[in-house]
Amino acid sequence: MPHAATRAGLFLALAVSALFLAGPATAQPPAVQAPDREVTAQSRDIVEWYEAVGTIRPKTETTVESQVQAKILDVKVRPGQTVDKGELLVVLDDRELAARAERANQAVSSARASRNQAREAIASAKAAFDNAQADNRRIKTLFASRTVTAQEMDRSEAEFLRAQSALEQARDGFEAAEGQAAQAEKALEEATIAAGHARIHAQAAGEVVARQAEPGDLALPGKPLLILHTGRALLLEALVREGLISRVKLGDAFPVRVAALAVPGAAPELAGGPDANGSGGLSAVVEEIVPTADPLTRTFLVKAALPETPGLYPGMFGRLFIPLGTRQAVVVPRNAVRRVGQIEMVTVKDGDRSGNYAVKTGQSLDGGYVEILSGLTGNETLLVPGRDR
Repeated sequence: MPHAATRAGLFLALAVSALFLAGPATAQPPAVQAPDREVTAQSRDIVEWYEAVGTIRPKTETTVESQVQAKILDVKVRPGQTVDKGELLVVLDDRELAARAERANQAVSSARASRNQAREAIASAKAAFDNAQADNRRIKTLFASRTVTAQEMDRSEAEFLRAQSALEQARDGFEAAEGQAAQAEKALEEATIAAGHARIHAQAAGEVVARQAEPGDLALPGKPLLILHTGRALLLEALVREGLISRVKLGDAFPVRVAALAVPGAAPELAGGPDANGSGGLSAVVEEIVPTADPLTRTFLVKAALPETPGLYPGMFGRLFIPLGTRQAVVVPRNAVRRVGQIEMVTVKDGDRSGNYAVKTGQSLDGGYVEILSGLTGNETLLVPGRDR
């Protein structure tokens, strides 16, 4: 046992010696705090806004439907896929349509043959009529000179009338045959067009946003198969209360905020201003005002065109900001306000002393400022903490 204690003490001494010989560990230099910056709480006129909430929608949307009833064999596209004008979208079973077109083609051939026969019948009846007419004239001349009897005259007159009636019947038969041929040709045209509807093509370039049919389904006229957005232009459809609709005119440009476009790491949403949450700078131009208010919500639907913006998609939630007027308010730089738990604080400098005061913020403003609703009266000197460097 004494020998074991001696060995343990020796190992401890060696470890301590190695630690002192190695010297102090390499350490990072301490961070240097930048000096605080002084800013002034200002009193200025700010704009009051009314938020009209709404939804982003495509300016042009196309619903692809079948014009004939047939079984769906294939759907060539998926949601999110872009298509060009004329691109094949859906293939239908065209066997019944092709059979109908073939029957119509045979009906046309039969009707044309009947029409040709009717035309030949007219030619034959016309020849018989001409002969009967010439014979009747000759008999009339001979009867006037008392060369033929009255009985022969009556017989010639009867032959002429029969030939005339046969000619009229032949002409009527031709008109009927011609009408039947025209109907058959029209039916063939319709059957051919219907057969062409078995292959559905894109009428304009766009993007597929919804697929509402699958192979094996029955396509019916009026039943949506696909929904396409045929343009990149988007609209914000916002609801404006009836008391403010007089402030909105066609062509007016208003700020728009889409929460989904907020810049990551931007200041938290302190209020409902158009520049809050780091998503300012977007504006929309009013293109349409529905002139009838909703009797339930007492609001008007306003459609405002949005600029092409990355990350903006139909169905997103947006706000249209309508100015109500101006008012006097105290504003400070946004970075002068900090949060301590649920409390918003600012540091106020008074001579050589400084103190922390609780404030309540309002809407965010352009230029990185925020409105102070309570806690400051204006012209105070605030300290903005410097950053580590």
